[in-house]
Amino acid sequence: MGRYPVLLAPMEDVTDISFRLLCKQFGADMVYTEFVSSDALVRHISKTREKLTVADDERPVAIQIYGRDVASMTEAAIICGEARPDVIDLNFGCPVKKIAAKGAGAGMLRNIPLMLEITREVVKAVKTPVTVKTRLGWDCDSLVITTLAEQLQDCGIAALSIHGRTRSQMYAGEADWTLIGEVKNNPRMTIPIIGNGDITSPERCRECFDRYGVDGVMIGRGSIGRPWIFREIKHFLQTGTPLPAEPFSRYLDILKKQTLQSVERLDERRGILHIRRHLAVTPLFKGIPDFKPTRVAMLRAETVDELFRIMDRTETLGII
Repeated sequence: MGRYPVLLAPMEDVTDISFRLLCKQFGADMVYTEFVSSDALVRHISKTREKLTVADDERPVAIQIYGRDVASMTEAAIICGEARPDVIDLNFGCPVKKIAAKGAGAGMLRNIPLMLEITREVVKAVKTPVTVKTRLGWDCDSLVITTLAEQLQDCGIAALSIHGRTRSQMYAGEADWTLIGEVKNNPRMTIPIIGNGDITSPERCRECFDRYGVDGVMIGRGSIGRPWIFREIKHFLQTGTPLPAEPFSRYLDILKKQTLQSVERLDERRGILHIRRHLAVTPLFKGIPDFKPTRVAMLRAETVDELFRIMDRTETLGII
């Protein structure tokens, strides 16, 4: 992967196969699927099974699963192994209430013994390397990550990704990388440590590599509506200089390509609904005067033709 691996984080309703391939083309060193429910996999839910589809062009790729008991997580991991991912990742970090409140995702931070048992059993059950993604702790009164990292390593995982927030913080406030750095600099830790949280610029990415010594950096929300961030980051890491901006139309074409891929994968109605998240947060339109009415119209568009007509008008409204 090179000296500074940059990874695309797993994100529900974001990291579908077309977005993963796009980020890979822009330089992501590794990509992760959306969260896959172990219970749904075990019950053979077809929509969930579809999330296991991986392409050779996106490798190395990880399939991420979440659940709350040993049996379903182990069986789900075995099913995932049949899809031949390069890595199976265990999600012990998702803070969303419907997942965490039931004890899965970040909810596992309230039951460390069960988290460790699941990890041990999954590692034993599959030949594919197993990794874990988690958070600093459940809340600021239980920052357990330094001890937890050693325990997870002892379970046999191949790498550990840490989001620099507690579950209670959700995505609010600033990610705290100091504890991520402590884990990385713990002499007992021998597995790769990947940092995650608030990486939205090439400069910040380089700072996290240099200051905290992590083995990799994971980009999540910073890539939504901006898959080209990976090219910007890789260029800066290699040269120390920012990548010159391309013409506005070039970025617009990328978002259009995303839209068409989304529609092709789903259908026009669902594909457009799926892409709205990217259009709502993309930095491409930032700074265009009086842009709010255009943004609203864009997010209300129901056909590709209507959406593209509105997007084409953005070129005349301003230049980034």
